[in-house]
Amino acid sequence: MEVFIKTSIGKKLIMSLSGLFLITFLVVHLGVNLLLLFDNSGDLFNKGAHFMGTNPIIKIMEPLLAVGFLLHIVFSVYLTIENRKARGNSSYATINQKQSSTWASRNMFVLGGVIFGVLVLHIANFYVKLKFGEIPTRIIDGVEMEDAYTLVSGLFINYWWYSAIYMAWAIVLGLHLHHAFWSAFQTIGWSNVKWRNRLTIIGNIYAIFVASGFTIIPLYFLLIF
Repeated sequence: MEVFIKTSIGKKLIMSLSGLFLITFLVVHLGVNLLLLFDNSGDLFNKGAHFMGTNPIIKIMEPLLAVGFLLHIVFSVYLTIENRKARGNSSYATINQKQSSTWASRNMFVLGGVIFGVLVLHIANFYVKLKFGEIPTRIIDGVEMEDAYTLVSGLFINYWWYSAIYMAWAIVLGLHLHHAFWSAFQTIGWSNVKWRNRLTIIGNIYAIFVASGFTIIPLYFLLIF
């Protein structure tokens, strides 16, 4: 197993599996965030955030999620460096690559770097404050819970530049997912000639859904409030 992980195929497999894990997490995270749009009192979103913060299964998943992010980043950096060394500076290779691949696939590392940078900002403004800061609480259905809604909506409403960064991040995330979805399945051997087009279509739908979902949230607060 250790020998396999050291091979290029092993590293690609780990990066793909961790990527699929993160893709699943994004759907759950977006689902909770979309609750912001359906209740201006904030109670619905606060219930969702409280559930995510107190559910035992979610608590177990948090460290696994962190490990997944770490593995995905480490192996993507390593493989990018190795691929660039292998390609060298051949102008022919560069031209051929542009003809046979999309812009997103050629710039996955750059897109990933942008996503990571904004994600750090997002974690500092939300996750860290919710976990370690002093957040006002509300009593909802007899249960005291942190007022995550006020924290989130306040940042989007009061800081337009943060909303702009968040929306740009969502678009970049969509471009990253556009290639990552089918590529991950191809690496683990679930993409053949028959399924390649299907996975591409499903991946495109997924990428548009995620990018649109995350974009509409700050846009909603900028236009409505």
